[in-house]
Order: sequence, then structure tokens, then C-alpha cells
Amino acid sequence: MPRFIAPDIRVHASFLDAMKEFVEEDAGERSLLRHEMERYGATWHRPEVFAEYVARLNAEPLEETPRSEGWVPSTTLWYAEGDTFLGRLSIRHRLNPFLRELGGHIGYAVRPTARRQGHATAMLIASLPVARRIGIDSVLVTCDTTNEGSRKVIEAAGGVLEDERGGKLRFWVATGG
Repeated sequence: MPRFIAPDIRVHASFLDAMKEFVEEDAGERSLLRHEMERYGATWHRPEVFAEYVARLNAEPLEETPRSEGWVPSTTLWYAEGDTFLGRLSIRHRLNPFLRELGGHIGYAVRPTARRQGHATAMLIASLPVARRIGIDSVLVTCDTTNEGSRKVIEAAGGVLEDERGGKLRFWVATGG
């Protein structure tokens, strides 16, 4: 049964396979993966680099963790079944102007070979209590206006459309409680 895990080196091989899938479909343009692919894509295969990457992701929720200007604390969760990496989801702990306009609180990606199996919907729904524990009452989730699949995922999680800005649909989803 798939579930969220903290980023973990034990899924290294499957993670690398998933990244190859994203590259093959040209996912390098997706903002959730682009930055990490640029920084680690050529070296993720080295165990020590992957371990550093995992440690960095697991430190991101801490306010004192150094980060690029304009980046906010975030919690990254990997969706896995055993040692098989299926996808990832990031919860940004607060919104800056860019995130409020286009990026939102939550971004997610499911590896291409695991799509259309309900994983994205399960991930988004399972992330809502996590966001609530972080202190977020309602999350902003966005998708491209042309991404019907993502729109359906957000709506299935209870997303209420607020508006469209810059080619993005902006939805608010209550985190419960």
C-alpha cells in the first residue's frame, strides 16, 4: 500500500528511475523538479550526493535552514510503496508573493509510469492533515489552465476555484479541523 515517507536513501534506485522518466517526458520545465534536476541531476547516482540531497530535503522544514533567497520553509514527502518511489509532494509553510500568485502551498508530481492510478489524489488528500499540523488552515493549490488531470485531482480533494492568474487556476482546499 503506497504511503508518505520522509525522503530516504533506501529508495535511491527507484528515485533515479523516476527521474529518468521525468527527463524523458521533458519534465525539466516543471518548477517542482526543475531546480533539483539542475542542481543534482548529473550527480544523484552517487550515493554520497543522494544522501546529501535527502538530508537537505529533510532539513527544509526548519526555519534556520539556509535556503535560496525567496524560498520558504517546506516539508517534502515522498510517496512510496515499499522501496518504490511513486511521487513527491512539497508543502510550503507560508506564501511569499510568487507563491501567493502562482505557486501555492502544495506542489506534487507523480512519476509518469505511476500516473492515472489515483496516486496524485491520494497524495493531495493525505497531505491536508500534515498542512494542518504545520498551521495552515486552507492551502492554495494551483495548476496550469490546460492541466485537466491536475484540476480533477484538486477538485477531488475539495478544492474550490478562486480564479485564474497568469495561466494558472488557483484553488483553496481546507485542511480540516
